[in-house]
Amino acid sequence: MWRTSWHNFLRGDNRFIFYFLSGLRGAMVNSSPAVAAQAEGEEIEVLESTEVLPVAPEDQWKSLFDKYDPENSGFISTERFRDLLAAHGSELDPHKLEVLLALADGNADGKICYQDFVNLVSSADELEMSNKRSNSFRRAILQGSRQLRNSALREEVGLGLSRRLVRHVAYETLPREMDRKWYFDSYTYCPPPWLMLVITIAEVVVFMYYGLQLNRWVLQVSSPYFLKGPLPYHPQLRAQAWRYLSYIFMHAGIEHLGLNMAMQLLVGVPLEMVHGALRIGLVYVCGVLAGSLAVSVTDMTAPVVGSSGGVYALVSAHLANVVMNWSGMKCHFKLFRMAMALVCMSVEFGRAVWLRFYPPAFPPCPNPSFVAHLGGVAVGLTLGVVVLQNYEQRLQEQSLFWIFFSVYTLFILCGIFWNIFAYNLLDVKLPPPP
Repeated sequence: MWRTSWHNFLRGDNRFIFYFLSGLRGAMVNSSPAVAAQAEGEEIEVLESTEVLPVAPEDQWKSLFDKYDPENSGFISTERFRDLLAAHGSELDPHKLEVLLALADGNADGKICYQDFVNLVSSADELEMSNKRSNSFRRAILQGSRQLRNSALREEVGLGLSRRLVRHVAYETLPREMDRKWYFDSYTYCPPPWLMLVITIAEVVVFMYYGLQLNRWVLQVSSPYFLKGPLPYHPQLRAQAWRYLSYIFMHAGIEHLGLNMAMQLLVGVPLEMVHGALRIGLVYVCGVLAGSLAVSVTDMTAPVVGSSGGVYALVSAHLANVVMNWSGMKCHFKLFRMAMALVCMSVEFGRAVWLRFYPPAFPPCPNPSFVAHLGGVAVGLTLGVVVLQNYEQRLQEQSLFWIFFSVYTLFILCGIFWNIFAYNLLDVKLPPPP
């Protein structure tokens, strides 16, 4: 079964490639990616490519193959294939060499035809893969009972509710079909998307605590005791560094909390399911910190409450990623959902602007600033896009990530020095402590 599927896969009218193979150098160059292989526990999934056009001439591949096929039979044995790999192994990344050796070990027929060889070497240079994918694919090949199939993830039938949810999340957040299929086959809900859920639950608990204490659920910010707690950012208390982050647990009212919760759960949880808590937490925290520092630089007398900085960083990064990969992320109602997300962001931002210039409840202290929203958007459209765009590629391997991260770090340092020196140099008249 493995042999038949393998040869049918490689001899069809349309070219296919293994998206797990990369790193060949020298004669092995430039082809188009198009294949996804399933992770452990599932069958390998193969995607169709529109074109695979090796740059090297055909006779160059034939010459290399003929060295190991002196009988001109069109086939070489797996033993000779191993000899070929031994002779050219120095040109291969060790992980890619493991995959090719696993292919030889998993070939039940004991032979590899010329077309097999051409497709392997011509497709190996284009796509990068993580060690995680390489190992999963190698183990999958060694299990000879696996079958190859050319079916889109959307065509999967007989899925339970949880698997349909995972498939939906894959199509919502990932632009390439190969990434969707790999994610779908490898996702196990372990660990669950705990970060966004924990933050949301904490925000609800804090809001209910202050609602009961102040006996106020709408526009809590108008209570004289609202800013007296240890969580909100206040310009007079900016030396207490935790307030630049802890302000996310305080909200101006139930309408403020509701809009942030909706975007945090509807966008943040799916993103965390795909990219993990570490990446999403990085974008979220960077948006939160950028929001409070942006307020301290541009709206120096205003306090800050609400998780909008982190929420806007996630939402703007996701929307920008969708727009940049629109041709690969088309699905039913996506335009409608994007419009709804933009409406929610606009409503929440408009409410924040209105509240900022509304007569304050206890002058001369103004109402909370809206600038944190803009800081979150700036982080989302720069650092956030880079983090979300490169699925399963290590962040430390991305030059653009380090560029944006360096710019962000420079902004943080400037914001810190601004808070230390600028208020005194500019002789800013701050509102009294809460």
